[in-house]
Amino acid sequence: MSRDLQRWLLPEGVEDVLPGRAQALESLRRRSLDLYAAHGFDYVIPPLLEFRASLLTGVGQDLALSTLAVVDQASGHQLGLRADMTPQVARIDAHGRPLQGVGRYCYAGTVVQARGRHLGDRRCQIQMGCELFGHTGIEADLEILDLMLKSLRLAGCQRIVLELGHVGILRSLLPADIVGERADAIFDMLQRKAQPELVLALAEQPALLHALRVLVNAAGDRSQIAQARAALAGSAGALQHLDDLEHVCQRLQRDFPEVDLYIDLSELRGYRYHTGLSFAAYVEGGHVEVAKGGRYDDVGLAFGRARPATGFSLDLLSLSALQQQAQGRIWAPADDDAELQALVEHLRGQGERVLKALPGEAPVDAQALGLDRRIEKVDGRWSVRPWHS
Repeated sequence: MSRDLQRWLLPEGVEDVLPGRAQALESLRRRSLDLYAAHGFDYVIPPLLEFRASLLTGVGQDLALSTLAVVDQASGHQLGLRADMTPQVARIDAHGRPLQGVGRYCYAGTVVQARGRHLGDRRCQIQMGCELFGHTGIEADLEILDLMLKSLRLAGCQRIVLELGHVGILRSLLPADIVGERADAIFDMLQRKAQPELVLALAEQPALLHALRVLVNAAGDRSQIAQARAALAGSAGALQHLDDLEHVCQRLQRDFPEVDLYIDLSELRGYRYHTGLSFAAYVEGGHVEVAKGGRYDDVGLAFGRARPATGFSLDLLSLSALQQQAQGRIWAPADDDAELQALVEHLRGQGERVLKALPGEAPVDAQALGLDRRIEKVDGRWSVRPWHS
C-alpha cells in the first residue's frame, strides 16, 4: 500500500458521516434528547477517555476485549477509550451526583470498539440512551422501555420486533452450588440452545434439566409465558418473574400495539451483569439489534454505592440510515439587495436551509449540495422557485 493512499484511508470499521446523513443523525439526536428531558432525564457527558480499570468495573466487566487501551504519559496508568457509556453513568450516579432518590440520566456520544462482534461491524458508534437508578420495581423497566420505543418511533423505524427475556428466571432455577465456570458453561449451552449438551451436563439433576429445557423451548409469542408458568409451577421465584414479564407484555401491547413482541426465555445477553428483564429491538431488514437494554441491579457496588438500575442504549449511526432524506436547500444569489436579505432571513427563521452564494460562486453540483429550489427575481420581486423551472 502506498504512503499516499494510507493518508486518506480509515481503519476497518471506521467511517466518515457525510452531509445529509450527518444532518439526519444530529436532528434525531436533538429530538431524542428533548424527548428524554421532557420525561425528566438529566443529560450527562462522560469523558471519551478514562482509566481502563474504571471502564471495566461492574457492568463493564464484559468489555475487556472491546476496550482500546493506551498508556497515560502523565500517570503511567492504562487509559481506555470507552466501548460503552453505561459504566460511566453508573460511576456518575455513585460519585458524581449521589442522589438519595431515583436518578434519571440520558447521554449521547461516541464509543469505540477494539473489535466488532460480527464481520463488517462498525467500530465507532454514536451511542445514545437512558439509565434509571434507585427503583427496583417493574415500573422502572417499563419507563425505560417506553422511552426506547418512542426513540425508535422518532427514528421512523418500521416493523419493530421487541425480543423480551428475563435473566432472573434462570437465576431462580440454578441451585446455589452451580457457580463460576459451571454456571458459565450452562449459560453458554442455553444461549446456543444446545439441548444434547445440557442433557449430558445435567444427567444427574433431572429436575433442573427439565426446567432448563423449558427455557430453551420457550421462544415465540406471548403464549410462551403461560406455557412456561405451567411447566415451572414448582419455582416461586420463576413464577414471580414470569408474572412481571406478562405485565410488561400487557402494557406494551396497550401502548405500542404496532410493535411485535417475541419471547425468548433462553436469550440471556448480558447474563453476567443483568439481573432481571432484558430486551432488544430489531427492525425490518436488520439482523443485529438497533437498541437493547435491561435491568442490572447493584451495578454501582464496584464504585462503593450499590443501587438498583435499568436502562437502554441504541446506535445513532444505525438509526440515522433509516431517516428520510434531509430537506432540500434553497440557493440565493450573491446580491446585497435588502429585500432579498430579508427573504433569506425569513426563510431561515422558518427552518429552511438557505445557501447564500458568495460573489462569483456558482452551484456547480446542485445535486451534491442538496439544492432543490432557488430564489429569483420575477416581475421585480424576489421569490422562491423550483430549481429546474
